[in-house]
Amino acid sequence: MGTSLEDPTLERHFKGHRDTITSLDFNPNMKQLASGSMDSCLMVWNFKPQMRAYRFVGHKDAVMSVCFSPSGHLVASASRDKTVRLWIPSVKGESTVFKAHSATVRSIDFSSDGQFLCSASDDKTVKVWSTHRQKFQFSLNQHMNWVRCAKFSPDGRLIVSGSDDKTIKLWDKQSKECVHTYFEHGGFVNSVAFHPSGTCIGAASSDSSVKVWDIRMNKLLQHYTAHSGPVNSLSFHASGNYLITASDDSTLKILDLLEGRLFYTLHGHQGPATAVAFSRNGEYFASGGNDEQVLAWKTNFDQVEYNEVLMTHKARSQGEQLAPTVNDIPPRNLTRPPNKTAPARLDARTELHDMADSDPGITDIGPALFAHQPQINGTAGLNDFDLTSGDRAARSQNSSFNTAASQPSTTSTTQPLVAKSVGPELANTLEHIVGQLDILTQTVSILEQRLTMTENKLRECLDNQQKITLQIRQN
Repeated sequence: MGTSLEDPTLERHFKGHRDTITSLDFNPNMKQLASGSMDSCLMVWNFKPQMRAYRFVGHKDAVMSVCFSPSGHLVASASRDKTVRLWIPSVKGESTVFKAHSATVRSIDFSSDGQFLCSASDDKTVKVWSTHRQKFQFSLNQHMNWVRCAKFSPDGRLIVSGSDDKTIKLWDKQSKECVHTYFEHGGFVNSVAFHPSGTCIGAASSDSSVKVWDIRMNKLLQHYTAHSGPVNSLSFHASGNYLITASDDSTLKILDLLEGRLFYTLHGHQGPATAVAFSRNGEYFASGGNDEQVLAWKTNFDQVEYNEVLMTHKARSQGEQLAPTVNDIPPRNLTRPPNKTAPARLDARTELHDMADSDPGITDIGPALFAHQPQINGTAGLNDFDLTSGDRAARSQNSSFNTAASQPSTTSTTQPLVAKSVGPELANTLEHIVGQLDILTQTVSILEQRLTMTENKLRECLDNQQKITLQIRQN
């Protein structure tokens, strides 16, 4: 019986943020991990060895939430500066920004088809946007306090939101109605998520509890009190069998949903664990903390038969010496209570301390204009970067990425971003042409805004006329 796939193992640690980690998300292609932080930056970490990490600078205040699009070609960030940004997660750093709310934006999420975004804010609303035009669709307004988190269901038909009013609300995207409200939390609802099946929701609360609800019968299925501090974040495993949580008590907890019990307690962060996320396929998970560190873990336990895991747990708890494996990186502090149903504890802090710091460095990238972007061929310092066809497709579909809201380029890398093969005259001509295109794009945007305002005024006039007609008829 092989035991190398038994316990989660710490694979990488990423250092570069200068404040608490607020949010994490894996690129579906499993080549990148995005993190947001109170330091106002979005970081994109590359798993490929020796590839530099990218620090995207553009938000004027803390980044509260990050999320990759289902295709992986875009990453969205929500900020305390009241805006949402959409980035192409490459060295070019192309982004577009839109004013999303009248207060801090706490959460951002893509629908499963990538066509819509939903944002949650301290202005007590959840808003839905079209992705490609960044155009506001509608607002959900029934919460009585800050909305900490909002997520789409796997089929995109429902939205779940959690709030400081101690409720969870389930919304129908089509009718824009709240179809149910869950009241049973004793604290603020910090994080919510849909089970992969779409039939359940999980919620993490400041009262240290984690609850799982069946949304078909609106029934509380499971209630966990494993943490000793506020639970800040949660994420479901792709199989739907496990749920991972991060808490102010500095631990990560893996809950076995089939057995309805705590499965693992993981120690890795110094201080509160503030963010956690499984990868799309569940093979990895990442955690972030108040210690400014991002840790990447390999799941392992989901790849063997469940009974085999329990047998190994039992053998180790009874003192049986099992053959060492390649994943048993010494020194490893692993202790198990004698009861086989008790959770396993894994402390990776010593392991983390002993890890060699081989991070390849960070490139700072600011909100950039298309006119100042390099050509990949012949550009110094970009040899390791492969611009995928998906990035090109995303750029061609989103004309707004060609202009970044009339903001000057603040791109900063170790090498100049001008292709050597282009002469100064041609570069000036191209810059002039793109400048004219910028003006045209902005003009079209202004016309579109005015048309929207006209439509709204016309709708108001028609509504008023209808009210007056009804009053006349009643009189």
